[in-house]
Amino acid sequence: MKLEHIALYVEDLETMKDFYCRHFNATHGQKYHNPRTGLQTYFLSFDEGARLEIMQRPGISPRANGEHPLGYVHISFKLGSTEKVDQLTKSLQESGCPLLNGPRLTGDGYYESVIADPEGNLIELVA
Repeated sequence: MKLEHIALYVEDLETMKDFYCRHFNATHGQKYHNPRTGLQTYFLSFDEGARLEIMQRPGISPRANGEHPLGYVHISFKLGSTEKVDQLTKSLQESGCPLLNGPRLTGDGYYESVIADPEGNLIELVA
């Protein structure tokens, strides 16, 4: 079985598309728009792994605040080396993304850093 895609509601569809294309080399398909519901989406594809569907529609409210809310927690990208984790972490920080943790070696053996995308969604970068 293969995970096909993960969907994420976003506030600013174009900004988020540009962010993932610029920093994670994603390619995007054609924008989908359903005029009846107002739903707009892009599928973002990466070199390997599942696709990310970013979606926007009227009436979506923010998730409840809290340090550990229920639901999906983060997206993780495997970069292949500690150097690549360090480089992308630095590049994302220079672009204004907050570094929340790391880079560090975790207790379960991962070399990782955690940053937030422009809308605060967590992204884990692993070696």
